[in-house]
Amino acid sequence: MARTAFIGLGVMGFPMAGHLRRAGHEVVVYNRSPAKAAAFVASEGGSSAPTPAAAARVADFVFACVGNDDDLRAVTIGADGAFAGMAAGSVFVDHTTASATVARELAAIAADRGLGFIDAPVSGGQSGAERGQLSIMAGGDEAVFARAAPVMAAYAKAATRIGPAGCGQLTKAVNQICLAGLTQGLAEALAFAVRADLDVDKVLAAISQGAAQSWMMDNRARSMVEDRFDFGFAVDWMRKDLGIALAEARGCGAALPVTALVDQFYAELQKQHGGGRCDISSLIRLVR
Repeated sequence: MARTAFIGLGVMGFPMAGHLRRAGHEVVVYNRSPAKAAAFVASEGGSSAPTPAAAARVADFVFACVGNDDDLRAVTIGADGAFAGMAAGSVFVDHTTASATVARELAAIAADRGLGFIDAPVSGGQSGAERGQLSIMAGGDEAVFARAAPVMAAYAKAATRIGPAGCGQLTKAVNQICLAGLTQGLAEALAFAVRADLDVDKVLAAISQGAAQSWMMDNRARSMVEDRFDFGFAVDWMRKDLGIALAEARGCGAALPVTALVDQFYAELQKQHGGGRCDISSLIRLVR
């Protein structure tokens, strides 16, 4: 069993750290708001630390799942950052959805300090984190990834190394590009089915067995029709992720016209419907 630290106890990090505990690993947690760290210890056991550096001090593996590039830098570098507390040879695994740029930057800093670094964003959402069924796409050194993979198995159904540092984040951008298009397509399809006065349950039973089937259809179609969006992956976070994808596309010359359009639709939801914290399936509200 490994000595681990987990930084960031949001809707993803809290259950992920819990799975580490239940798998038998030692876990020290840090969260920007200490109340969440205290709640984790009360619920799952382990211990908490006042800074990322303190949490990382005795860890073989330090995991993080925070908000964005700036949050990630804040918990890794500086006197109180995790890198300051990590021993040579230990590994930092970043589950934040961030930019490939910050992944490469932190991988270089980690290497200078004798640390391993893996950028390892996840897919599967809050429910996947709670069930320990996340999919991980990773970038970094192959040997370092091989060391971390058995520990990540506590909360993942699959972990795939794509290539060197940054490749995990670029692959997550691919994932979010797919998700944006799928969600908009499902929203339009369901709105059409309702307008055409079809029995939506029968429609879904028919098409979910064919080429139109998707995770979004299986898990969000019914709640979309029922106008329930107070759960799941928030629009605010999807906009952050699509912003990363669009910036990376500009850098490499890729054309993402549909993604850019769906990003505008999400911006509309944020402004007119107050839906920034609603699930991303709330796109249907714009096409009803």
